Formats: sequence, structure tokens, C-alpha cells
Amino acid sequence: MGQLQTLGDVVRATVVLGVEAEALTDAERALIEEHRDGGVAPDADKLGAEIFAGGDPLGDAYAEIVSAADRRPLGQTYTPAPIIESMLAWASRRPKPGRIVDPGAGSGRYLLAAARAFPEADLVALEIDPLSGLMLRANVRAAGLSDRAEVILGDYRSANLARIEAPTLYIGNPPYVRHHQIDPDWKEWLVTTALSQGYKASKLAGLHIHFFLATAEHAREGDYGAFITSSEWMDVNYGSVLRELLLGSLGGTEIHVIDPTAETFADATTTGAITCFEIGGAEPSMRLRRVESVEALGALGLGAEVSRARLAESSRWSVLMRTAVQVPEGHIELGELCRVHRGTVTGANAVWVARPGAVKLPESVLFPSVTKARELFKAGVRLTDEEDLRRVIDLPVDLDTLSTEDRKLVNRFLRTAKLSNVQAGYVAANRRAWWSVGLRKAAPILATYMARRPPAFVLNDVEARHINIAHGLYPREELSPVVLDALALHLRSAVELSQGRTYAGGLTKFEPREMERLTIPDLAQLRAEVGV
Repeated sequence: MGQLQTLGDVVRATVVLGVEAEALTDAERALIEEHRDGGVAPDADKLGAEIFAGGDPLGDAYAEIVSAADRRPLGQTYTPAPIIESMLAWASRRPKPGRIVDPGAGSGRYLLAAARAFPEADLVALEIDPLSGLMLRANVRAAGLSDRAEVILGDYRSANLARIEAPTLYIGNPPYVRHHQIDPDWKEWLVTTALSQGYKASKLAGLHIHFFLATAEHAREGDYGAFITSSEWMDVNYGSVLRELLLGSLGGTEIHVIDPTAETFADATTTGAITCFEIGGAEPSMRLRRVESVEALGALGLGAEVSRARLAESSRWSVLMRTAVQVPEGHIELGELCRVHRGTVTGANAVWVARPGAVKLPESVLFPSVTKARELFKAGVRLTDEEDLRRVIDLPVDLDTLSTEDRKLVNRFLRTAKLSNVQAGYVAANRRAWWSVGLRKAAPILATYMARRPPAFVLNDVEARHINIAHGLYPREELSPVVLDALALHLRSAVELSQGRTYAGGLTKFEPREMERLTIPDLAQLRAEVGV
């Protein structure tokens, strides 16, 4: 918690971060006046730097100062960053949004992360708690987003969101408030609003159900979103209105349930469910998936396809998840044997990727690398020749480790690189050192992941590196060359184009987590096949 020990400290922190320059509500100004005096003024530079780097010191402090029990009436549960990243990874595969709406923004964790993911989108955050509103405004200012963000201290259900031409992304963690604490007038709103859309709602529904319905009211065809909530709506009677919305106007696409043992939220014991939707979508099925950990979420997009007809016939959707994914006996998922990692993003291939002999630099910083998918398709079974591979320039973070002569060559190269302003690019600016690409170690098997044909799985005999046009398969334990051969052979012969995700234009893509879900013979079978 550091310098923020009390709620007064949190309020004063928002002041030193400049919230008084915003158009505050009376309730927010009253909070500032109540806590203006007392305590040492927080360090604005330190807080601002942490926020700008993606942290949430105000929200972290608030969650520690105010107990989960005291936050419960407002349904305030703070979402861990890995869950937000997974939901945004899902959104990044959709058309770029013109606007991002966070309907229960809290301190703005989703909003700020989404703002970084979609730097051209307008931002709208709604919150009813004045203190959260101050934290939200302070975070927006410190992150440098004030020119494209609108913070509304008001109820999402009654918000007036203007229509725009581009898609809107709705994303967040709607407040979890049980029906006992919901005003009767809002319960009536739920019933009448649902009825106007052709659905029957129960007044026993929690507040998160209200937020899904409000989204169906606000959104237009082409909009899309992802919310994380408790999963109980999948099975209880009052959740039927949400199940019908997802099968109808809300356009549900996938649901990912996180096992309760994973402790999704630090301050709430619940089974979390990420629900994704696309307004106007009418796919014949939805993807359902249960994962045992937050880390297993990946970029979403996975899961067994369950037909809408079958979902409509079922009053308990969680049951359908128990048999959603079946691995044949004697088989495992590839991810149990190997981690799959996409290659490194250079941020500027024109600077960091060069043909052999094209730049005068020490050999120690020039790494033969696969930089085009066709290099793997051409290689076939094995990559045995590095002569024609391009070199990725991967300099050490600490340039002082270079010899005097090598440092001269590197300094000359960096002066040239700066002429193209490469150091100011998003990727370079967010690296530990802008000049260090940070290639992964060589993967024993390299795979293509986007094409109009099944992926190539190529044994990497020359230990070439790879950038983000390929995936690397990294065994979780050491595998003999003959077992690697058997694994690559199975993948080449068994993986079909239909197992990937097909995009407009006919390209099929395998995300790293999707590739990890491919079914392969277990290690004993692979060894038996090659007589090991």
C-alpha cells in the first residue's frame, strides 16, 4: 500500500494527480473537501509514473483499505490483470472499435488497458461511487487519456450513449449485487425492459443481469463485448433471461468458466465466467469451455461448439461444459507436452531484420531467424540451412557488455536507427531497453499459424530463432531427437485446417493456446512408435 494508508490518502492522491481540473460532481467535490487537510501529500510523480506504466496504485490501495464486506453493497470486485488481458486479446480479433464502454469502471483497470490496446478509440467509463469516480479520473489523467475519455458518474442502465458509426466494445466486470440490495424501481425496470425485448425476467436477478440487459439496450448491430461475472446465472432460474439474451439479441459467442479453486478474485470466492457476445451475430453454435486456472484462459476463442438449439433446450448450461472437451484414451493435449509461444514482435522489421551481410554489426548480435511463413513451408520436414535466412538484430540490454570495437559498430547502427525514430514506436518504447528486441531461445519445432492450408511443423535443426510470423513449440521436459521427430510427424499428418479459426478471405489461424489444445498421442505412445 506504501504511501496510501487511508481513504483520505487516496482522495488526496487524486487531487495531486489533477482531478480538480475535471468537471466534478458535487459528491466528488464534497469528498475532496472532507479529506483535503491531514496527512502528507502523496508523491504525484511516483504515482503518475506507476499509472502510466499500467499499474493501479489507487485501486490497489482502496481494495486493501476497504474490506471486501464493506465493498459488497456496491458490488466492487477488482479484476486481476491477466483476466483483462485475455478479454482484450479476444476483442483484438474483432473489427477495431471506435468507442470503448466500461459500464462499471471502478478505478478504470479495464478502461486503461483497453485504451492501450486500441489507441484510436474514444473511451466512456460509467461509475456511481464518487470515490471510484475520483480514482478513475485521476488514472485517466495520469495515463494521458483525458483528451479521448469521458467519465460519467451515473447509472449505466439510464445512460444516454450516442450512436456512432464504428463498432463499440463493451468490456468490464459488472458489479455483483444480489437482488435484496437492488431498489424496487430498478427491479421493475428489469422486468419491463426485458419484456419490451421479448424476454421474461425475474426480480430475483442480480445486478450483473441488469447490466447485460442494459447492454442489449444500448448496443447496435456490429458492437461486441466481454463481461466477467459470477457463473451462477448459467444454471439458476433467474438467469434464464441472460441465457435467452445470449441466444437472441445479445448474440453470445463463447463462455469461459474458471474453476473456483483458481481463486479468480483475491477478495471473492466465486466461479468466474467470461461471456463474449457480438450484437447481430447468428452463428449456429456457441463455444463453451472450462479452465482450471486464469493462466489457461489465453486469448479465449477456444472451447467445444455447442449448438444454439441444444443450449435453448437446456436449463443448466454448466452441465454442457462437463462433456464439452473429450481427449481420447492414450492421448493428451499438445499443451501438456509443449508450451507454444508466438515469435517476438520487433516493432520495426525494416530496422531489426536484415539480409545476411547487409549490416555491419558483430556476429554475436545477428541471429539467423525465420521471418516469413514461406520459409517453413519451403523447408518441409526439417530446417537444415540457415544461409538464406534473414538476420534479426538483437542487441544486449546492457551495451557495456560489448567489446570496444563491437560497441562502436553498434553505436553507429543505433544512430542510423534513430533517424527513423524507431525508439519512439510503441513496441520499442515498452521494452526494457528500446534497442533490445528480446528474441526467444530457439524452439526445437517451428510452426506456421496462418495460411490457407494446415500448419507446417518443421524440426529446427539449425536452431533458428523466429519472429511473430511463426510459433515455437517448447517441450516442458527434454525430449530425444527421435521423439521430437515422431511428434512433428504426427502433427504434420493429423492437424487439419478445420481445427483452426477461419477468417474472411479464407485464411485459417491457430493461436498459441489453440495449438496447445491439439490432441496428440501421449509421451509413452510417441516413444513406443520410435522404439524408445
